[in-house]
Amino acid sequence: MTYDVDRIRARIPALADGTAYFDGPGGTQTPDLVAEAIAAALTSGLSNRARNTQAERNADDITVGARLAGADLVNGDPNGIVFGRSMTELTFQVARTLAQQWGPGDEVVVTRLDHDGNIRPWVTYAERSGATVRWAEFDPSTGTLTVDDVMSSVNENTRVVAVTGASNLIGTRPDVAAIGVELASSDALFYVDGVHLTAHAPIDMQAIGADFYICSPYKFLGPHIGMLAASPALLETMHPDKLRPSTMQVPERFELGTLPYELLAGVTAAIDVLADLVPGDEGSMSRRDRLVRSMMVLEEYEDALRDRMRTGLEAIDGVHLHGHAPLRTPTELFSVDGATAADVYLGLAARGVNAPAGSFYAIEAAEWLGLGVQGAVRAGLAPYTNTDDVDRLVAGVAEIASA
Repeated sequence: MTYDVDRIRARIPALADGTAYFDGPGGTQTPDLVAEAIAAALTSGLSNRARNTQAERNADDITVGARLAGADLVNGDPNGIVFGRSMTELTFQVARTLAQQWGPGDEVVVTRLDHDGNIRPWVTYAERSGATVRWAEFDPSTGTLTVDDVMSSVNENTRVVAVTGASNLIGTRPDVAAIGVELASSDALFYVDGVHLTAHAPIDMQAIGADFYICSPYKFLGPHIGMLAASPALLETMHPDKLRPSTMQVPERFELGTLPYELLAGVTAAIDVLADLVPGDEGSMSRRDRLVRSMMVLEEYEDALRDRMRTGLEAIDGVHLHGHAPLRTPTELFSVDGATAADVYLGLAARGVNAPAGSFYAIEAAEWLGLGVQGAVRAGLAPYTNTDDVDRLVAGVAEIASA
């Protein structure tokens, strides 16, 4: 099947300003259908969840619908879908809760490749509990993190292995499914940060072997909120800090305070948009199957567009690319001789191209690559990126590099 990028572009009002957006890894632009779903929720009657008044039913239906949509997205259980302010907040909560059972002699594994949101919570609570932190290091020359790089740090004392599904900085996609196979016979829990991966590929947390899979809907056309998926049975074994009158029901016991129902409506709408990136068979195919089909076609389209972007950047004298792993998302991190990352970022912005600069909270990876906190320029593709966008980016970088 071919991917019709113009079809999704027509649903993104922000594109009318003519900007070429390459900042999707930090947050995508929003389809009209998502904005309309949020507005409809806000302008309908809403109360705390129950089944008595219409306003209560509205809130309950939105919440149940968002859990069903989230489960379809990652092939999870809707009763194990937890929503929170962000991926970082949810990961801190999980780490804090699991660490109640840690002590000296226990170990956690984190990687140099990850966003700090999948590093610092584990490091913080390991240190507080007396557990040991072990670091899996990637090859800075290629950006590759192998199964052996991770598993060499795992032993009988390992309690959690936290690995990214894809680097938000350089796009590297570790073989998380192979890591999951290796961990299946151990007692360690496998925590997969899918924030960057979920926007670019079909996700099956069961095939990955993830005990926890976490993502951020605003990275795949949705609103600013975080989503965690786990089995209800696993969540039942965990006892997070909570208010005395709040429920112990799973997954609600992990959701502190009233949920943002309007954002949950936006989550469902965003997942429905993803499922419809390749239209057809709405009546005969499940949403899960349509999601897999659409994301497979999107992945093929984005890979080809990334090759065009990379080839164009490689042809510019003075441009250096920092990610070279064989399996990657459509994300390029690059530097330009004689220009700071901030200079390139501002120069592109002046040309109507949004490609930001920095370390993007992947501070360990940026330092491991020798880039420091200032990082480099990141250009990431999204479902609405087209060839004209890519050509404008490449032309802009060429002009800056030759100045």
